Amino acid sequence: MDLQLGLFPDEPPPPEPAPVGPAPRSAELKELARRIPPTVRMGTSSWSFPGWEGIVWDRKASQAMLARDGLDAYARHPLLRAVGVDRTYYRSIGADDFRAYADAVPADFRFLVKADRLLTSPTDPEASGVRESNPRFLDPVYAVEEVVGPMRDGLGCRMGPLLFQFSPIPPNLVGGAGAFFDRLFRFLTALPEGPLYAVELRTPSFLNDRYRELLEATGAAHCYNVHPSMAPLSRQLELVSPFYQPALVVRWMLHAGLKYEVAKDRYAPFDRIVDEDVPSRELIATAVLDAAVAERPAFVIVNNKAEGSAPLSVRRLAERLADWTAPPSDAPPFTGAPHPSPGEAHAP
Repeated sequence: MDLQLGLFPDEPPPPEPAPVGPAPRSAELKELARRIPPTVRMGTSSWSFPGWEGIVWDRKASQAMLARDGLDAYARHPLLRAVGVDRTYYRSIGADDFRAYADAVPADFRFLVKADRLLTSPTDPEASGVRESNPRFLDPVYAVEEVVGPMRDGLGCRMGPLLFQFSPIPPNLVGGAGAFFDRLFRFLTALPEGPLYAVELRTPSFLNDRYRELLEATGAAHCYNVHPSMAPLSRQLELVSPFYQPALVVRWMLHAGLKYEVAKDRYAPFDRIVDEDVPSRELIATAVLDAAVAERPAFVIVNNKAEGSAPLSVRRLAERLADWTAPPSDAPPFTGAPHPSPGEAHAP
C-alpha cells in the first residue's frame, strides 16, 4: 500500500501551475518597439528556451511547458512580432496544429514556417548509411497537400514566409546547378499563389546570376542567411539586391567559425550575448532600413547560436533600427523592382 496516498484520501490534488507569463515590459522597451519601422517583424528561431527567464518569461519554466504554453507569453514581448517554426522541417504538421499557434498570438503577428525537409533534400533525409534518392524532392503535389495547404488553412492572416531550406548539396548529386535551377523553377511555379515563398541556399556555388533571375521570374524571395556553410551575407546582398525582392527575409543563424553543437554548448542557457557579431548586425540593419524606405515587409529571424541569446540580439538590432526616418508622405512610390505576374513568369 502507498502510505502517502492513504494518509489524506480526501485532500484535493495540488493545483496546476499557471501558464508562464511574459517578463516585465519596461517603458524603455515599449518605446524602443514604437520607434522601429512598422513594416519590420523580428523574432527568434523557435521559443521554448528556459534560459530566457527574465528576458521573455516571467519565471523559470521547463522546455516542455514553454513548448506547450509559452507562445502566448512570447508574443506579448514588444519586439517579438514573428517566430520561426522549426519543427515543421522534420515532419509536416496539420492545420489544427497551425490553428493552435495562430490562436495564441495577436493578428499582426507572423510565423516563418520551415517546409518539410523531404521537399529540399535530394536524398532520403531519414536514412542511415547509404542514402537513396528521395522521391519527394521538389514534389509540388506533396508540397501543396502536406505543407502549403495546412499552413494556409491553419495560420490564415498570421502566415509569414514559407521557407525552403536547402542544406549543402553537392552539385553533381542534382545534375549540376543548371538542372537544379530548372527543377526549382518548375516547383515554385507549380505552387499556389498567396503565400510568400522564400529560398535559403547553403551551397555557395548556387548563388549566381541564374539563381537571381529564377527568383525574379517566380516572385520568390531569397532568404539572406548568416551561416558558415553559406557565402558571406555581404556577398548575398551584393548579388541578390533586396530592392528586387517581394520582401526582405533574413535568418541570422550561426556565428562564424562555429559548428552547431559547439555553439549550442558554448552559448547555453542562451541568457546573454557571448560573441557579438557587429558586422552581421550592421549589414542586416542596413538591409532592413532599405526595405522600410521601400515600404517592403521585412522578416528577421534570429537564432541563439548567432551571438548567444536570440532575444537579446533582437533587442540590439532594434536599438540600431530605432533612429530610422520614415519617407515623407509626398515622396514618390518606390518602383525599384519589377515583379512579373504569374502569367509573365518564364524559365530562367
